[in-house]
Amino acid sequence: MRTLAIETASEACSIALFEGETLLARDHRTIGRGHAEALVPMIAALPDKGRAGRILVSLGPGSFTGVRIGLATARALGFAWGAEVLGYPTLALIAAQAQAERPDTPVTVCTNGGHGEWFVQDFAADGLPETQVLSQTPAAARAVHHHAFAAGNRAQELLAGAAEGAAALDILPDAVAVPLLPSPLLTRNLAPTYGRGADATPMAGRLPA
Repeated sequence: MRTLAIETASEACSIALFEGETLLARDHRTIGRGHAEALVPMIAALPDKGRAGRILVSLGPGSFTGVRIGLATARALGFAWGAEVLGYPTLALIAAQAQAERPDTPVTVCTNGGHGEWFVQDFAADGLPETQVLSQTPAAARAVHHHAFAAGNRAQELLAGAAEGAAALDILPDAVAVPLLPSPLLTRNLAPTYGRGADATPMAGRLPA
């Protein structure tokens, strides 16, 4: 089965097409804004215009607009192709990318949030979340104990002044790493996770079904 992965929750717009476990094609661009204009042409440029029997799409947290664009595109393609559409947590994807560099190592993911805050979440060595996603001010995030290994585009700032041996990996989520996600984190519930704000989806410590 072919799988199309879509990641639009951050400054990056990223897609990857797989045949089973084999990567057929990918496109990863750090664009900041403009996901609405970039995503569909990127998919159309893939082999067979990206057509797949399964679509995996980021649920956030991250950019409000980016998350909505990715989900709308995945739903539309899933309907047109008769494909299964599953969502995944964006911070878990970053954790999976980091743990590919340091296997079996717990990691804290820290990324840009909204209004100067950061999204922060801890992950165990198996890639499953240990804590809820929090949207925190930098000061509040630094005041909490986290793992000595951190990843994301705010990881270096999170660990600034940390004890010797701490390491930070400055990365954005990349759709090519979607196969590394623990399977329990894939969900048919395509409700977006915005992480903060009045219209945010409640986190409540739940894992996807």
